Amino acid sequence: MAPRFRRIAVPLITASLLGLATACGGGGGGGGGDTAGADAAPAEKIKLTVNLFGDFGFKPLYEEYKKTHPNVEIVENVTQFNDHHNNLVKRLATNAGAADIEGVEVGYISTFTAQPQKFTDLKQFGLDKRQPEYLDWKWQQGLSKDGGQLLGLGTDVGGLAMCYRKDLFKKAGLPEDREEVGQLWPTWDDYIATGKKFAAANVEGAKFVDSPGEIFRAMVNQAPVGLYDAQDTIIVDSNPDVKKAWDLSNQITTEGLTAKLAAFSPPWNTGFAKGSFATIICPAWMTGFIQEQAQDASGKWDIATVPGGSGNSGGSHLMVPAQSKHPKEAAELIDFLTSKENQAKVFKEEGTFPSIPALYDDPSIQSFTKPFFGDAPIGKIYSEAAKALKPQHLGPKEADVRVAIGNGLGRVEQGKQTPDEAWAQVLEDVKKIK
Repeated sequence: MAPRFRRIAVPLITASLLGLATACGGGGGGGGGDTAGADAAPAEKIKLTVNLFGDFGFKPLYEEYKKTHPNVEIVENVTQFNDHHNNLVKRLATNAGAADIEGVEVGYISTFTAQPQKFTDLKQFGLDKRQPEYLDWKWQQGLSKDGGQLLGLGTDVGGLAMCYRKDLFKKAGLPEDREEVGQLWPTWDDYIATGKKFAAANVEGAKFVDSPGEIFRAMVNQAPVGLYDAQDTIIVDSNPDVKKAWDLSNQITTEGLTAKLAAFSPPWNTGFAKGSFATIICPAWMTGFIQEQAQDASGKWDIATVPGGSGNSGGSHLMVPAQSKHPKEAAELIDFLTSKENQAKVFKEEGTFPSIPALYDDPSIQSFTKPFFGDAPIGKIYSEAAKALKPQHLGPKEADVRVAIGNGLGRVEQGKQTPDEAWAQVLEDVKKIK
């Protein structure tokens, strides 16, 4: 079946969107949805609401769950990325209107784990037994700041690769084989140099990359320290890795390598179908979106390693607001949706890569390929990327800081400011984030 893209509703900020999506569990820990100490499902009918910011691939799982929980009705609500998270902020502040289960993207997770009183501690329903299954850093992201409460269970991680159009590379006289392509750009400087070669070939209707926003995010995510230090202080102005990422991302713009297509906008979607750009930063969840948007381009896309070798972009958690009238049942459903088997299922259907490392060496994952991407070994590529991930501390206003930087990149791309002028404004904008 055609993949359903779970990140379809991501914020449109600028042509250089720093997508915060950004995007989704058997056995381990109660794959059947029954948490430790849970009694048989109650006889009364229960309605559980699930608020998400795109298609997490859960709909088939809901139907499976209801076969063993016939008393449970599940209602899923999907809104745009920014609206979803902003609405959750407001609903927590007013103590009204939140769903039984809320999806939270990694850029926002620290915002909500800093408010443990607003969420249900999933430990009380036995979900802490799942800890041994998870990547340690992914597990830690779902804990309260003091580590005492389990507030969210991870769905996926966004290990990075680079997707590219083989046909456009051929027209530009560049290698097409994924191994050779990966060797073109061991560093980001090499990536830009390759982009210059592509530009020099004047491939009609195509630029080297869609826009620089996700390039910036990938570079920063590869650094030991990102936008915040461990004490939750914003260090955009003092971290040399952030400034280096800014400079290189803007070089992509000034060299004329970007198609100036705002991520997740209608023109960007059309750009996939038209072949308007030759490369794109490609966390696992992006593969499903490419396949959905470029349905006539099967066999033209392929996947290579990302400059720098690894990194993360996106990934989410499921949380139960304290407002829920059915926290026990919500916890049981989260346990089911994030189980080992179900994370594997969703990866194969949606492309969202599991948070459970035991799956990375599973033969069914290692051997998983996609004909659309020239039978690229999707499972192996993203397993290796996930294994190489080095987690980075995320601050409480991570998402807001990224938006400010994304807007700055967009001003440069649109010709409204020079990189230096935009950087100065970014630093002023970031100072206002408290």
